[in-house]
Amino acid sequence: MSVVDAIPRTLLRDRAYASIRDAIVAGELEPGAAVRDADLAERLGLSRAPVREAFARLVDEGLLESKPQSYTRVTRVLAAEVRDAAAVVGAMHELVTRVAVPRLFAADVETMRAANERFAAAVAAGDVDAALQADDELHDVLVRVSGNRAAAATAARYTPLIRRLERRRFGEGGTCRSAGQHERLIAACAAGDVDEAVRVTAEIWRGLAELADSD
Repeated sequence: MSVVDAIPRTLLRDRAYASIRDAIVAGELEPGAAVRDADLAERLGLSRAPVREAFARLVDEGLLESKPQSYTRVTRVLAAEVRDAAAVVGAMHELVTRVAVPRLFAADVETMRAANERFAAAVAAGDVDAALQADDELHDVLVRVSGNRAAAATAARYTPLIRRLERRRFGEGGTCRSAGQHERLIAACAAGDVDEAVRVTAEIWRGLAELADSD
């Protein structure tokens, strides 16, 4: 197979993966729900091959579980798995924060402030999707500036496990993050205070682990 032929297949697999992952995180595919490659392939307008490849990746990442010749279904939200994921993702964010803070420009800090304003507005409006997107945009500034692709990939792999619980809590009228915490993080970043920025980052992700314990 030539390189030119391989690119579309990779893109289709990634498209299938992202679409199914997002549907699981959003609760459109509920915990315990059976999923079938033929059904999702038709829904996504794809062949079954990229959907099967996406299933394998999602099983590896803990969002699907599968028994050969029997079933593939969405995993249930388990406190232990969310707690473990929060510990790993939190460690990655602490790492990138330590590296990124000395490299931040004023424009980066302003991007974080603007994201936090959107986050606060979305929380006040009860808009879960917008709140989580703004939260991602804020923290992604530090991930991007750090330049640590391994940390970024690790965080991206385990964050969806956490997001499912976060979305449920948002839906119940609560949140484990606050604009106030973000403001403290941004202030530390603006001041170039690496240790304080790392402390606030650890506090944010520790709160996510505690959320799992209280579930």
